[in-house]
Amino acid sequence: MLHELTLPVRLSARAGSVVVRNAVDSDLDALMTLLSDDPISAARGDVAAPEDRPQYAAALRSITDDPSNALLVAEDETGRLVGTLQLTRIPGMARRGSTRLLVEAVRVSSALRSGGIGSALMRWVTDVAAPELGTPLVQLTSDAARTDAHRFYERLGFTASHVGFKYRVPGVGAR
Repeated sequence: MLHELTLPVRLSARAGSVVVRNAVDSDLDALMTLLSDDPISAARGDVAAPEDRPQYAAALRSITDDPSNALLVAEDETGRLVGTLQLTRIPGMARRGSTRLLVEAVRVSSALRSGGIGSALMRWVTDVAAPELGTPLVQLTSDAARTDAHRFYERLGFTASHVGFKYRVPGVGAR
């Protein structure tokens, strides 16, 4: 499963090298800050509010305890968290039983965007992690408002091949 990934790994980017590793409990505040550093996430309520810390801690624990999931962080030479992404391995029946690797919540610190860190992370996912995990398909979704992100993923070889839908269940959980 995802705990089998060879980590940590050092990646090179224009903004400098980063080390990618599994997230741990002590990363929680930095992860909350990365989510709130994104205007679309902030508009959904990811504002790094101290009172939300228990929910984020529970989510972090849920992800790290699940062998089909990995929450990864990228830290710079000083040990500062500058990026994150979540990977989920999804076995499937379609495509002759293909397993998919889902990429979610890709974030890079706004101060370092366009510095190649996101590209280095995503190339590692497609070139190293997916083959290591035996997943022939890497997929992701992106909010329709993230037009810059769409161009970014297309430059990396992803194709906008599907239309996604969401349904918010009334009275259950966060937005």
